[in-house]
Amino acid sequence: MEPRAGLVLLGAGGHAKVLLATLQAAGREVLEVLDDDQARWGTSLLGCPISGPIDGNTLAPGHPAILGIGDNRVRQRLAGLDLSWLEVVHPDATVHSSVLVGDGSVVFAGAVIQPEVTLGRHVIVNTGATVDHDCRLGDFAHIAPGCHLAGQVRVDEGALLGIGAAVVPGVSIGAWATVGAGAVVLHDVAAGSVVAGAPARVLGSSR
Repeated sequence: MEPRAGLVLLGAGGHAKVLLATLQAAGREVLEVLDDDQARWGTSLLGCPISGPIDGNTLAPGHPAILGIGDNRVRQRLAGLDLSWLEVVHPDATVHSSVLVGDGSVVFAGAVIQPEVTLGRHVIVNTGATVDHDCRLGDFAHIAPGCHLAGQVRVDEGALLGIGAAVVPGVSIGAWATVGAGAVVLHDVAAGSVVAGAPARVLGSSR
């Protein structure tokens, strides 16, 4: 099989659809979409052909690609593929020039990221989310739509903050923790824990 050329999107689910729309808005041409679901092969996503699988693909080392998968653990696993991971920012997002965006990270429409924020690798800042000054988001973190982080918040590796969650200044969210939709986080969240409510309380463990 001939090696592919051009940007490839890995994943064809709902998150990938929004990411593909973001890439199109940013003027980035996607050659094709790869997915492990054979039922999707031969169809298209927003006009882009879907084939597969992701594992066992014929992409050459260093091929330009981006992960269109919302699940943090799956994104972490696939990030081990020997590809050149691109980052993308929707033109309707507001991102200060001092923000550092890691390889493979994505910022969707309507998001606002204020000065001196650092995004690790393969971070998702979803639609309409806001990240205020001096926040640190670890690798594979996912900030869901409408989530709001005040200044100097730290979100460690793989943490998920649900839709509409709010975090007060200076709070830390531990690695692989889950913050429920609409939660109001007033205190640090331990690694691997699940919190929800207003104010947020521990419900269990995500491990």
